[in-house]
Amino acid sequence: MWQNQIHNLQGWRRFVFGARTRVIASYVVLVVFSTVFSLLAIRHILIARVEEQIEASLRQEVEEFRRLVKGRNPKTGQPFGDDLASIFDVYLRRNVPHDDEFLLTLLNGKLYKSSPIGLPDSLHPDSVVNRWAKLTEPEDGETVTPAGPIRYLAEPIRITGKTRGVFMVAFLPASKYEEVNHVVFIVGVVEGILAVIALTSSIAWLAAGRILSRLRLLSETARVMSESDLTQRIPVQGSDEITELTITFNEMLERLQVAFTSQRDFINDAGHELRTPITIVRCYLEQIRVESPEQREMLALVLNELERMSRFVNDLLLLAKAEQPNFLNLEIVEIGSLTEELYTKASTLAVRNWCLEAKGSGRMIADPQRLTQAVMNLVQNAVQYTKEGDAIALGSTLSDDKFHFWVRDTGVGIPPANQERIFQRFVRGDGGRRLQGAGLGLAIVKAIAEAHGGGVELISQPGSGSTFTIVIPV
Repeated sequence: MWQNQIHNLQGWRRFVFGARTRVIASYVVLVVFSTVFSLLAIRHILIARVEEQIEASLRQEVEEFRRLVKGRNPKTGQPFGDDLASIFDVYLRRNVPHDDEFLLTLLNGKLYKSSPIGLPDSLHPDSVVNRWAKLTEPEDGETVTPAGPIRYLAEPIRITGKTRGVFMVAFLPASKYEEVNHVVFIVGVVEGILAVIALTSSIAWLAAGRILSRLRLLSETARVMSESDLTQRIPVQGSDEITELTITFNEMLERLQVAFTSQRDFINDAGHELRTPITIVRCYLEQIRVESPEQREMLALVLNELERMSRFVNDLLLLAKAEQPNFLNLEIVEIGSLTEELYTKASTLAVRNWCLEAKGSGRMIADPQRLTQAVMNLVQNAVQYTKEGDAIALGSTLSDDKFHFWVRDTGVGIPPANQERIFQRFVRGDGGRRLQGAGLGLAIVKAIAEAHGGGVELISQPGSGSTFTIVIPV
């Protein structure tokens, strides 16, 4: 059940954070951003056009009024002179304002006439008089009122050196802005923003799926690859970058297959070629009959060195095979029985104060022979660094879905600087004595633990002994 939940969670995380989702998310963000930017740009352009038209209309009205001031009264045929009221009457009678445009005339500090006659609240006569009746210089600007903005152009009229009135053109652009917003909305609807995004995202999702399918094929092929099966290859299709990656991946598999085959052949040949001569030499030496004590001592020394060489060769071959898939022969192991068996074997190696501290209960899937080899290497290491009468304790537990088996001694301990090095090959601890072996025992322990998916933990202080713990997930 929990494995299915983990698989579902991983699948969901792969969907949410996968490359395909990130590509589509980036595409959707880009489409939304470009669409919004386009609509804002359209609105900005339309607003600018509206303001240009308003500005041109205001200046046109003022220019026409200026020409009329310099002209003649159509009723009398004479110049207007200081008859400002007649100028206002003629102009308002001749000119019809545009929509949302208002022509206002101020005479002697009061509103004289306007076109059209009905004014909006923002152009109430009192506010107009208070705001523009006292102007002495032309003014071009915009004011904001509760009813909306007002764009205006005011032209004071001086007669005999004194300002007698003001001609003003006002424009209320609120409705024009509403038209622009309506046009932008229509453009958005015509483009079908949501529909376009959904449609293009679906198409992009399918296109990204087809492109990334070959990458998933690469991942799946790499996942099912093992040292025992490097024959699979990915079909080469197309001529794009992914095709180039596929070709490179296949070439890498070719090189790996050659390398692993050579390594496997070397291990098999070395195991045969190294063990056979050692066995033959030992057989011949054991058949030699010697008479003198010196010859017997020399023969014993040679046989001991051959034994050490044979053990050294076996250890090297074991480390070489530790990375192969058939290194472990897994089966169901009873933890309590395995612990008792290991304790019985360990207590016969040397005269020490042996102790079985704990015995775990339960079952696990492991290789009992490899675990026995790893634990016995730890026990042998503890024996070498202790003396007769020192304590060596063994124990095992099963907790938090992890199997712990430890070997604790009261020997010389290991300095912190060496606690990482001793698990390397051909490295031996400095215990102040000459030790047998080539320094491969702890490296073998680490290799066996890692082959089971676990590791080795060490707690040690100089003079206080050491505790080696093999930790393997059940």
